Amino acid sequence: MAGEKTGLQLLDFWVSPFAQRCRIALAEKGLAYESLPQDLSNKGELLLRVNPAFPGTPPLLPADPFARAHARFWADYAEKKVFDCGTTLWKRTGQAQAQARPEMVEALRTLDAELGDKAYLAGEAFGFVDIAVVPFATWFLGYGRLAEFSVEEVCPRLLAWAKRCGERESVAKNLYPPEKVYEFIGYLKDTYGDK
Repeated sequence: MAGEKTGLQLLDFWVSPFAQRCRIALAEKGLAYESLPQDLSNKGELLLRVNPAFPGTPPLLPADPFARAHARFWADYAEKKVFDCGTTLWKRTGQAQAQARPEMVEALRTLDAELGDKAYLAGEAFGFVDIAVVPFATWFLGYGRLAEFSVEEVCPRLLAWAKRCGERESVAKNLYPPEKVYEFIGYLKDTYGDK
């Protein structure tokens, strides 16, 4: 079953943490797919389609309802806190950017504390919440540089977790190096940021 042709097409944007989540999840499930790069400034009709489910593949969410909710909470937390705050860091200047700095530091410290001594955010096994959060790790370097803080000091366990996740083939093949992402952040800032 793993690696068989599925007819899946992934509407993809190389640096999107959300597309990276999908690439990692598909790799974890062993599902082959065709990547269809998208122009997000000119969204096509395909972008509105719903993703199909594949119940015959390994589950990424825990079976226990509380554990499922917990995983979804932390995935949502990373998206709402880290991604949104990171967008403010590259898009805004002045007071708005200055306010985003302590929010980003707090968000990363909170994730670091949630990880604690566990191997993965999901616990001892890599799972949904790890897939949801690990794409943001490639943006940490840029966030630290923009907000002038040391990521190593703010969230050392989270960085070690990101490195552990990066040793997984599904992650290594689908994430871009932090320096390349930082270059893209510069492009975003120059193109769409406050002038």
